[in-house]
Amino acid sequence: MPETLTVQDAVELAVVERNGFVESRHAGAAVVLSPDGDIVARHGNVDALILPRSSLKPLQAVACITAGAVLEGEQLALSTASHTGTDRHASVVRDILTEGGLTEDDLGCPPAWPSDSATRDELVREHGQVARVRMNCSGKHAAMLRACVATGWPTDGYLDPAHPLQSHIRDVVERLSGEKVAHTAIDGCGAPVHALTLTGLARAIHRIGTASDRSPFALHRVAGSLVRAVREHPWTIEGPGRPDTVAIEKLGVFTKGGAEGVMVMVAPNGTTVALKMLDGAPRASTIVAATLLARAGGLNDAEVRTLGDALPLEVLGGGKNVGVIRPGAGI
Repeated sequence: MPETLTVQDAVELAVVERNGFVESRHAGAAVVLSPDGDIVARHGNVDALILPRSSLKPLQAVACITAGAVLEGEQLALSTASHTGTDRHASVVRDILTEGGLTEDDLGCPPAWPSDSATRDELVREHGQVARVRMNCSGKHAAMLRACVATGWPTDGYLDPAHPLQSHIRDVVERLSGEKVAHTAIDGCGAPVHALTLTGLARAIHRIGTASDRSPFALHRVAGSLVRAVREHPWTIEGPGRPDTVAIEKLGVFTKGGAEGVMVMVAPNGTTVALKMLDGAPRASTIVAATLLARAGGLNDAEVRTLGDALPLEVLGGGKNVGVIRPGAGI
C-alpha cells in the first residue's frame, strides 16, 4: 500500500467554534509555495500521498488541450470545472460536445441531478430526469472526448486507464508535478485519478497558475489560457455563490476544490497553496487556503476578511449567528 496521510501526519487546520466553545476540529496537511515555486511553509506531512480528486482537473484539462481539443473562453474554463449543473453550465457542455460531433450519450460520467437547488427544483417541477450533462464533471468529460476526436483516438473506452488519452494525461500529470504516479484510483465520475503528494500537487498547480498564454512553450501557453479563461468566467468553475467561484470573483485567485477536503489556490502574484482535510470535510478549505496565502504575502488580511464574509462560515443557533468556522492553531 502507498504511504497515505495519517492522523499522526496531520495538524489542526480549522476549528468550528460555537459560543466560544470549540465544537469540532479539522486536521490535515498543507504546503505553501512562493511566487518562485519554493516551499515557504509546511503544515503536517506534505510528502504523503493523497488523491487530489477534482483538484486534479486543471492538469487533466491542460492534457486534453495539448492532445488537440480546441476550446476557448467559457468552454475552456468549464473543462476544469466542478459545476453545479445549471442550465447555463449544461448549455456550454452541450456546445463542447456538438462542436465535436458528439452527443450526451458519449459522456462516460454518470447521470445526476444538478447540485444547484433552484435548477433541480425547476427540473422536478417539469418532470425532468437525471442527465449526464448535469453531472458536475461533465465539462471535463466533454473535453476528454474532444481530445479523442481531435487526435483520432477511439471515444469508446476513453476512461480506461490504458486508453491513449489517459496515458497522455498521466504523462502530463507526471511532467507538471515532477513525480511518478505511484497509484491510480477511479474518481466518482469514472475517470482515473492519480495519487500525488501535496508537494507535487502544489508544484503542478503553481506551474499552471503562473504560466503565460504568450509563452514560447506550448504547454505553458495552454496553462496560461486555461487560467485566464477561469478568471474571466468564474461562474463556470463551480457556480454562483459557491466557494471556488466566490474566491475567484473576490480575490482574482485561480482555485480548484476537490472532493474529500482537497483544495489548491494560486494568488495573483503566484503564491500557491495545496491542502487536504484529513476527515474529507470541505467547509473550511477555502478560508484556510486564503489565510495561508495571506500569511505568505500572496493576499492581504483585508482580502481574506472580504472572502470570509462572502462564504458560509457562520455557525447558527436558533437561527442566529453564534459562532464561526475559522482557521485553526496548526497554521
